[in-house]
Amino acid sequence: VQLQASGGGLVQAGASLRLSCAASGRTLSSYSMGWLRQAPGKERVFVAAITGPDARTYYANSVKGRFTISRDNAKNTLYLQMNSLTPEDTAVYYCATPGNRVVATTPGGYNYWGQGTQVTVSS
Repeated sequence: VQLQASGGGLVQAGASLRLSCAASGRTLSSYSMGWLRQAPGKERVFVAAITGPDARTYYANSVKGRFTISRDNAKNTLYLQMNSLTPEDTAVYYCATPGNRVVATTPGGYNYWGQGTQVTVSS
């Protein structure tokens, strides 16, 4: 499984960004997938996850109501719509999958990772 994240950038507080994660090597429509992030000097943390077959979503409290995770199984692509960004959202964002249907809300639950995309929010 190969995952390629894109869509990061430098934005001002209050702006929006949409991250994409293109998957290849295997059809991931039945697998859960997620976004995690790592801020400078901090551990990698869970942001959001989505199940495969029925697209149930899960969010960290810090992003609930501002971020939306979605997937297009026909395109084998995962998305993260991020609204009302704050400087505290500055981090490298990673897409990942456990490689099965289990929903993971910690980094240790993920077995396949993309390379990360930098999101920087200025105040």
